[in-house]
Amino acid sequence: MKIRARLSFTFVGIVAALLLIFSFVVYATAEYFRQRDFYLRLSDKARTTARLLLDEDEITTRLLRVIEKNNLTALPEEQINVYGQNNQMIYATQDSAIIKPEALVLIRKKKEVFFRQQRKEIVGFVHRHNNQDYILVASAFDQYGLEEMRHLSAIMGVGLLCSLAVMGAVGWAYAGRSLRPISDVIQQVDRITASNLNQRVTAGNDQDELSQLAHTFNLMLDRVQEAFEMQRNFVSNASHELRTPLTIITGQIEVTLLKRRTVEEHEAKWKSVLEVIHRMNKLTNNLLDLTLVSLESTPLKFSEVSIDEVIYQVSQMLMTRQPDYSVVFSFDGQMETIQPSLTIEGNKSLLYSAFFNLMENGCKFSENKRVQVTLGANDRWITIEFKDEGVGILESDIKSIYEPFFRAENVKRIHGHGVGLPLTYRIVQLHHGQITVASQINQGTTFTIRLPKML
Repeated sequence: MKIRARLSFTFVGIVAALLLIFSFVVYATAEYFRQRDFYLRLSDKARTTARLLLDEDEITTRLLRVIEKNNLTALPEEQINVYGQNNQMIYATQDSAIIKPEALVLIRKKKEVFFRQQRKEIVGFVHRHNNQDYILVASAFDQYGLEEMRHLSAIMGVGLLCSLAVMGAVGWAYAGRSLRPISDVIQQVDRITASNLNQRVTAGNDQDELSQLAHTFNLMLDRVQEAFEMQRNFVSNASHELRTPLTIITGQIEVTLLKRRTVEEHEAKWKSVLEVIHRMNKLTNNLLDLTLVSLESTPLKFSEVSIDEVIYQVSQMLMTRQPDYSVVFSFDGQMETIQPSLTIEGNKSLLYSAFFNLMENGCKFSENKRVQVTLGANDRWITIEFKDEGVGILESDIKSIYEPFFRAENVKRIHGHGVGLPLTYRIVQLHHGQITVASQINQGTTFTIRLPKML
């Protein structure tokens, strides 16, 4: 069932319930006043008959019956009984009794009783006359009152049906009008495809929920467009970066096969090809790591990691691979007080990759091929500083260095792929840390990482 129909049925159901409750209250109130008025009329008729019977000596029982029979104000099926102190019947408009003898005891006890017997209304009460208690019982059929109640119930039934019909039509129209902006949003969303992600949704005014929904959806489209552009650029750049080493490898092999060569020439060519393959392998691993840490749903295992041990292992691995690189390791303060507090909750392999990228970049972009690593700690944070004396980064490029495949203008002549820093940035984020950079052209660059001891 669509929302419009559901809202219309709900609206009609609520109105129907309210009208039914209102009709019931009106009918019950009208019935109460009908019975009360009719009981009062019966009581007045019974008292008038008793006064005529008891006060006027000239009026006999037979004469009183004749008077009551020809009374124009007599009620339909009217019958009045008068009982003396010993519950003997001293007068009756008809020969039969209205109630059973045991009911007289209840009337003397409660002084006044109202009830219905079949279709007749009956009232019984104690009437005191000349220091004697008489019981007056009157009954009649409220033909006109009941007819009015039937008319009232018919009017309320017709009114209820007409009101529900009107409310149903109004509810259907109002629901359609209220949901029209949602239909507009659906149509606008249907027109948004991968080729026009720049389109946005408009709905409602500046304050209602539909406007907030459209605003939220537009924010989602902003994120989708940004992710789509990043993915497209990522695929384009990755394809380019992978095509270049493959082209080099293909060219090297083709040149080698053009003519017969010596063992030394083959060895030199294959060494060149192997170096390119190493670079491509490193690029592929970095791309896989970057993809892994970019997936928010990817579960990562965290355990206790000693930062100084990881940095030492990274420096040894880097200097083993590149003998001309140098890593200078120091503590910001007394080693005896700092070293015991260099343990955090983290992922060792990811931290290894992040530190390796920063150390390798510091050595690669420095003339002296050296990077200085300084460790510090306090009660909450561990600070690792990577400082080099390299070419530096332009101020205009600093804001883009964490974008995949971005390379600053002054380092494009140095081999690289622009994947290491984005990977490092994402790893630091996963550890709820902070990374900052300070750089001056031809004087060096300093990257500072702050990692919390407790996540």
